[in-house]
Amino acid sequence: MKKVIIIGSGFSSLSAACYLAKKGHSVQVLEKNDSLGGRARQFKKDGFTFDMGPSWYWMPDVFESFFGDFGKRISDYYELDRLAPGYQVIFGKKDIFPVDDSIPKIAARFDEIEPGSGAKLERFLAKARNNYDIAVKDLVYRPGISPLELVTPQTVRKVGLFFTNIRKQVEQQFQNPKLRSLLQFPVLFLGAKPESTPAFYNFMNYADFGLGTWHPKGGMYQIVDAMVTLGKSLGVTYHTSHGVDEILLKNGKACGVRVGTTTFDADIVISGADYHHTETLLPKENRAYSETYWDKKTFAPSSLLFYIGLDKKLDSLAHHNLFFDVDFDAHANSIYDTPEWPNDPLFYVNLPSQSDPSMAPKGKEACFILIPIAPNLEDTPALRQKYFDIVLERMEQLTDTAIKPHIMFNESFCVKEFKEVYNSYKGNAYGMANTLLQTAFLRPKMKSKTVDNLFFTGQLTVPGPGVPPALISGKIVSEFI
Repeated sequence: MKKVIIIGSGFSSLSAACYLAKKGHSVQVLEKNDSLGGRARQFKKDGFTFDMGPSWYWMPDVFESFFGDFGKRISDYYELDRLAPGYQVIFGKKDIFPVDDSIPKIAARFDEIEPGSGAKLERFLAKARNNYDIAVKDLVYRPGISPLELVTPQTVRKVGLFFTNIRKQVEQQFQNPKLRSLLQFPVLFLGAKPESTPAFYNFMNYADFGLGTWHPKGGMYQIVDAMVTLGKSLGVTYHTSHGVDEILLKNGKACGVRVGTTTFDADIVISGADYHHTETLLPKENRAYSETYWDKKTFAPSSLLFYIGLDKKLDSLAHHNLFFDVDFDAHANSIYDTPEWPNDPLFYVNLPSQSDPSMAPKGKEACFILIPIAPNLEDTPALRQKYFDIVLERMEQLTDTAIKPHIMFNESFCVKEFKEVYNSYKGNAYGMANTLLQTAFLRPKMKSKTVDNLFFTGQLTVPGPGVPPALISGKIVSEFI
């Protein structure tokens, strides 16, 4: 049995803790904030409940697989509902595309917009499903050590998909700009522009249209609670308000951590915290990646978030709503090409109380708004207010609903908090993008190259950003150890 210390309590850390405890190790999880879950924390106020970070439940099979590894089922911990529609996209006033809960229904809607596109969609998704099976049932569970991990009889036949991109693939088959936006949207979960994302990642379209969008009753924090409950049953110990100040070394090996004046001895240290930040806990000579290395990497967006309590329902909107009534490319360029605040932002509105009454008092609405922005931008109260006014005015105009007079409270979270609360590099929200040159073995390594017995898990290493990949990352690092 080994003594394992895990830094951070995000999904990858919680996953690794469970797997290592199951194997008989003594595991302690140290979290700097006052609640567990990392970026998947919850905010409660006046009877309203908000998931502060992840709010989309995609790829339910990955969650089933995680709990199944411990002889459990999702239903042992939380109630899961498939949303219908999964989400809706607002392209303009009375121009809304609801993403239904089956491929035939979605294909029929495609046909209404672009005749003949429904059959094309079904063929496109059949190929995407095949890529999904290859990726999620095999490739993403590789530790990212060697390029040979990507070479299988299945991937050899698809090598061309790694040298073209999502945008080209979609635009070759679909002409309507709305349909193109719908098919390019899911790769935003991978943290990069469609033209920078290998076409193989179209498996995200199958995750979207094929596997659907789900909601755990009570919010995404139910997953955190479930994983912590499971971990405790396996013997894991959790400590909140325990920010790690130093990783302790002895003869080139990690031998514990220091929290203030308290030390925790360990045979193995794993960090699920920000990779760049974790390396600052080491002496400079023991850091595997330079500041120049990190600065050159393509990071996923940061976000400006608003948590708003409303004293009325917004029945014209669904649980998940994407406002794509402005230029998709212009906003993407403001994130990746010329980092700046967007002139006309796309944005996402999450109203969990539309389908889950437990998330807000009766007759009221919990409203969560997310605007994707470039990391490391200037972040001031004036800028937050400016963009709050922009998105509220557009919401009111596009839904013909007065919203501002019904605001009970509004809390915001942006680059400043991502840095301070999560030690996030440049204040990014989702980690490192899955571009071609930042995929698999080209991502920062799970095993430290400079310090023995030090490992990493989470969104800056393999397999990449997102909640399901985080669960997988925790499993990979546990098996690697």
